[in-house]
Amino acid sequence: MATARGIAAMAMFFLVALSASHTASSLRPGAGLGTCRASGYLPGRSGNCEKSNDPDCCEDGKMYPQYRCSPPVTASTKAVLTLNSFEKGKDGGGPSECDNAYHSDSEKVVALSTGWFSNMARCGHRIKISANGNSVYAKVVDECDSVHGCDDEHNFEPPCDNNIVDASPAVWNALGLDQNVGMVDITWSEE
Repeated sequence: MATARGIAAMAMFFLVALSASHTASSLRPGAGLGTCRASGYLPGRSGNCEKSNDPDCCEDGKMYPQYRCSPPVTASTKAVLTLNSFEKGKDGGGPSECDNAYHSDSEKVVALSTGWFSNMARCGHRIKISANGNSVYAKVVDECDSVHGCDDEHNFEPPCDNNIVDASPAVWNALGLDQNVGMVDITWSEE
Protein backbone atom coordinates (compact mmCIF):
# COMPACT_ATOMS: atom_id res chain seq x y z
CA MET A 1 0.00 0.00 0.00
CA ALA A 2 1.32 3.41 -0.98
CA THR A 3 2.08 5.92 1.70
CA ALA A 4 1.43 9.65 1.43
CA ARG A 5 5.19 10.21 1.25
CA GLY A 6 5.52 7.65 -1.58
CA ILE A 7 2.67 9.23 -3.56
CA ALA A 8 4.20 12.68 -3.11
CA ALA A 9 7.60 11.40 -4.30
CA MET A 10 6.02 9.81 -7.38
CA ALA A 11 4.10 13.01 -8.16
CA MET A 12 7.30 15.05 -7.84
CA PHE A 13 9.12 12.59 -10.15
CA PHE A 14 6.43 12.96 -12.82
CA LEU A 15 6.46 16.77 -12.54
CA VAL A 16 10.24 16.83 -12.98
CA ALA A 17 10.06 14.42 -15.93
CA LEU A 18 7.33 16.46 -17.62
CA SER A 19 9.20 19.70 -17.02
CA ALA A 20 12.43 18.26 -18.45
CA SER A 21 10.55 16.94 -21.49
CA HIS A 22 8.93 20.35 -22.12
CA THR A 23 12.25 22.16 -21.68
CA ALA A 24 14.01 19.80 -24.08
CA SER A 25 11.28 20.15 -26.71
CA SER A 26 11.30 23.93 -26.42
CA LEU A 27 15.06 24.01 -27.07
CA ARG A 28 14.76 22.19 -30.40
CA PRO A 29 15.24 24.37 -33.48
CA GLY A 30 11.88 25.49 -34.81
CA ALA A 31 10.05 24.77 -31.58
CA GLY A 32 7.92 27.32 -29.80
CA LEU A 33 5.86 30.21 -31.10
CA GLY A 34 5.36 30.36 -34.83
CA THR A 35 6.03 26.66 -35.31
CA CYS A 36 4.24 25.03 -38.21
CA ARG A 37 4.20 21.26 -38.09
CA ALA A 38 2.79 18.70 -40.51
CA SER A 39 -0.97 18.31 -40.06
CA GLY A 40 -1.04 14.88 -41.69
CA TYR A 41 0.47 12.71 -44.40
CA LEU A 42 -0.69 12.07 -47.95
CA PRO A 43 -0.09 8.61 -49.45
CA GLY A 44 1.66 8.99 -52.79
CA ARG A 45 0.15 7.96 -56.09
CA SER A 46 2.22 8.12 -59.26
CA GLY A 47 0.84 9.23 -62.60
CA ASN A 48 1.59 11.29 -65.70
CA CYS A 49 3.97 13.86 -64.17
CA GLU A 50 5.00 16.53 -66.72
CA LYS A 51 8.73 17.02 -66.16
CA SER A 52 9.60 20.29 -67.94
CA ASN A 53 11.17 21.90 -64.85
CA ASP A 54 12.46 18.67 -63.27
CA PRO A 55 9.74 18.43 -60.57
CA ASP A 56 9.64 15.86 -57.80
CA CYS A 57 7.03 13.35 -58.91
CA CYS A 58 4.95 11.28 -56.49
CA GLU A 59 5.88 7.69 -55.78
CA ASP A 60 3.27 5.04 -55.06
CA GLY A 61 2.90 4.42 -51.33
CA LYS A 62 5.41 7.06 -50.18
CA MET A 63 4.00 9.29 -47.43
CA TYR A 64 4.23 13.05 -48.02
CA PRO A 65 3.78 15.64 -45.21
CA GLN A 66 0.83 18.02 -45.45
CA TYR A 67 0.83 21.55 -44.00
CA ARG A 68 -2.13 23.87 -43.42
CA CYS A 69 0.19 26.59 -42.07
CA SER A 70 3.40 28.39 -42.99
CA PRO A 71 6.01 30.16 -40.85
CA PRO A 72 5.02 33.68 -39.73
CA VAL A 73 5.38 36.44 -42.33
CA THR A 74 7.94 39.07 -41.28
CA ALA A 75 9.61 42.06 -42.91
CA SER A 76 12.08 39.54 -44.38
CA THR A 77 10.47 36.10 -44.44
CA LYS A 78 12.86 33.22 -45.10
CA ALA A 79 11.68 30.83 -47.80
CA VAL A 80 12.81 28.45 -50.52
CA LEU A 81 12.39 29.53 -54.13
CA THR A 82 11.39 26.76 -56.53
CA LEU A 83 10.95 26.86 -60.30
CA ASN A 84 7.49 26.47 -61.84
CA SER A 85 5.92 27.11 -65.22
CA PHE A 86 2.46 28.66 -65.12
CA GLU A 87 1.90 27.95 -68.84
CA LYS A 88 -0.77 25.54 -70.06
CA GLY A 89 0.52 21.98 -70.45
CA LYS A 90 3.62 22.58 -68.33
CA ASP A 91 4.50 21.39 -64.81
CA GLY A 92 2.29 23.94 -63.00
CA GLY A 93 -0.81 21.80 -63.44
CA GLY A 94 -4.10 23.64 -63.93
CA PRO A 95 -4.78 27.35 -64.33
CA SER A 96 -3.75 29.74 -61.54
CA GLU A 97 -6.19 29.83 -58.65
CA CYS A 98 -6.37 33.62 -58.33
CA ASP A 99 -7.54 34.38 -61.87
CA ASN A 100 -8.29 30.95 -63.37
CA ALA A 101 -5.75 31.73 -66.12
CA TYR A 102 -2.39 30.49 -67.35
CA HIS A 103 0.62 32.83 -67.36
CA SER A 104 3.56 33.09 -69.72
CA ASP A 105 7.00 32.07 -68.47
CA SER A 106 8.05 35.66 -69.24
CA GLU A 107 5.68 37.03 -66.54
CA LYS A 108 7.02 37.57 -63.02
CA VAL A 109 4.47 35.49 -61.10
CA VAL A 110 4.56 33.20 -58.06
CA ALA A 111 2.59 30.68 -56.08
CA LEU A 112 2.85 30.72 -52.27
CA SER A 113 2.61 27.80 -49.85
CA THR A 114 -0.89 27.22 -48.47
CA GLY A 115 -0.40 29.10 -45.18
CA TRP A 116 1.09 32.17 -46.86
CA PHE A 117 -1.51 32.07 -49.67
CA SER A 118 -4.06 32.42 -46.87
CA ASN A 119 -7.25 31.35 -48.67
CA MET A 120 -6.55 33.65 -51.63
CA ALA A 121 -5.97 36.70 -49.37
CA ARG A 122 -2.67 37.45 -51.16
CA CYS A 123 -4.05 37.06 -54.71
CA GLY A 124 -2.86 39.86 -56.93
CA HIS A 125 -0.44 41.20 -54.30
CA ARG A 126 3.08 42.04 -55.35
CA ILE A 127 5.83 40.61 -53.19
CA LYS A 128 9.51 41.50 -53.14
CA ILE A 129 11.84 38.51 -53.50
CA SER A 130 15.53 38.84 -52.61
CA ALA A 131 18.41 36.46 -53.28
CA ASN A 132 22.15 36.85 -53.69
CA GLY A 133 21.99 40.65 -53.38
CA ASN A 134 19.32 41.00 -56.09
CA SER A 135 15.61 41.75 -55.72
CA VAL A 136 12.54 41.50 -57.94
CA TYR A 137 8.82 42.11 -57.55
CA ALA A 138 6.40 39.37 -58.57
CA LYS A 139 2.63 39.00 -58.51
CA VAL A 140 0.94 36.25 -56.47
CA VAL A 141 -1.32 34.30 -58.83
CA ASP A 142 -1.55 30.83 -57.28
CA GLU A 143 -1.22 28.56 -54.28
CA CYS A 144 1.61 26.09 -53.97
CA ASP A 145 -0.69 23.54 -52.35
CA SER A 146 0.82 22.22 -49.11
CA VAL A 147 -2.12 19.89 -48.40
CA HIS A 148 -3.11 18.19 -51.66
CA GLY A 149 -1.08 16.58 -54.41
CA CYS A 150 -0.25 13.33 -56.17
CA ASP A 151 -3.14 13.84 -58.60
CA ASP A 152 -3.69 15.20 -62.10
CA GLU A 153 -4.59 18.71 -60.85
CA HIS A 154 -1.19 18.92 -59.13
CA ASN A 155 0.83 17.28 -61.95
CA PHE A 156 1.28 14.18 -59.76
CA GLU A 157 3.69 16.18 -57.60
CA PRO A 158 3.63 15.93 -53.78
CA PRO A 159 2.27 18.74 -51.61
CA CYS A 160 4.60 21.74 -51.34
CA ASP A 161 6.59 22.30 -48.19
CA ASN A 162 5.23 25.06 -45.94
CA ASN A 163 7.93 27.60 -46.88
CA ILE A 164 7.83 27.69 -50.69
CA VAL A 165 7.71 30.57 -53.15
CA ASP A 166 7.16 28.77 -56.46
CA ALA A 167 8.31 31.20 -59.15
CA SER A 168 8.17 31.51 -62.92
CA PRO A 169 11.36 31.42 -65.03
CA ALA A 170 11.07 35.23 -65.39
CA VAL A 171 11.56 35.63 -61.62
CA TRP A 172 14.59 33.35 -61.67
CA ASN A 173 16.07 35.28 -64.60
CA ALA A 174 15.47 38.66 -62.94
CA LEU A 175 17.31 37.41 -59.84
CA GLY A 176 20.20 36.13 -61.97
CA LEU A 177 19.68 32.56 -60.72
CA ASP A 178 20.56 29.31 -62.46
CA GLN A 179 17.29 27.49 -63.15
CA ASN A 180 19.12 24.16 -63.18
CA VAL A 181 19.67 24.48 -59.42
CA GLY A 182 15.92 24.16 -58.83
CA MET A 183 15.84 25.45 -55.22
CA VAL A 184 17.40 28.56 -53.67
CA ASP A 185 17.12 30.10 -50.20
CA ILE A 186 15.50 33.54 -50.42
CA THR A 187 13.67 36.12 -48.38
CA TRP A 188 10.41 37.77 -49.37
CA SER A 189 8.26 40.61 -48.09
CA GLU A 190 4.95 42.18 -48.93
CA GLU A 191 5.06 45.39 -50.94
